[in-house]
Order: sequence, then C-alpha cells, then structure tokens
Amino acid sequence: MNTNKGFTLVELVVVILILGILAGVAAPKFFDTSAKANDNSARTTLAIIRDAIEIYTAENGGTPPRNSNEANFLTDIMPYIRGSVFPTCPAGENAGSNNILMGAATTPAGGEGWRYNVASNVGEFFINSDDLTANQDDDPTLNYDEL
Repeated sequence: MNTNKGFTLVELVVVILILGILAGVAAPKFFDTSAKANDNSARTTLAIIRDAIEIYTAENGGTPPRNSNEANFLTDIMPYIRGSVFPTCPAGENAGSNNILMGAATTPAGGEGWRYNVASNVGEFFINSDDLTANQDDDPTLNYDEL
C-alpha cells in the first residue's frame, strides 16, 4: 500500500493551467481600467480648468483670457485653480506636460499637453492630442481633443 501524500504532476499542471486562464482574462481588464482612469482624470482636470476660465470670464465682463502668452494666461487663471502649480495633462500623446499651446490652432502640434484657443469668444480649452481615448466602449471615434 502506497502512503505517499502530495499532489500528482497532472493535478499541479491543471491548477497552473486554470491560474493561467484566469490571469489571461483578468490582465486585460486591469490594464483597460487603468486607461479609463486616466481618461476620467483628464475629463475632471479639463472641467476644473474650464470652470476657472468661466469664473475669470464672469468676473471680467464676459471676456475670457485673451493672452497669447502662456505666462500671462497662467497669471490670469491661477487664482481660480486650487494649488500653486498648473495641472499636468494626464492623457494623450503629450501626457505629463503642463505646457499650453496658445493660439487658434485646430490641430495638435508641439509637445504641449494642453491647447487654449485664444481667438475663441468662450475660451476653449482642450487636450493637445488627437489620439483616440481609452473609453472605446462609449465612443470608439472620440479623440482627446474632443473631450
């Protein structure tokens, strides 16, 4: 009579196979969640900056910041944003940059994370990237500069 206790090689292979399948299913969900979190962070940051532009506009007779110079724009808007540093762009091809492309450009250019349309009467503020967002389940054609 054999009294050895333990798992057979077949049992171990089956367990490892099941764990591999579970990891294969869970890993893409995890990475997709991270990308969607970046998109949601981008939407929130945009909302904060756009709100600051709206408050500035309301306090200045309906005129949005019209500075063609990034430093002057930041001087105008920073009193309406909590913190002492302008937020970095969390998404797009220039993620991590807090520089702003100033002007009426309609297509992304340069390495700036943000884009502000100086010529706009409403102070349009965008992410300076035409990459597709990670929220492809919601809209597979949505670009970051359309948020």
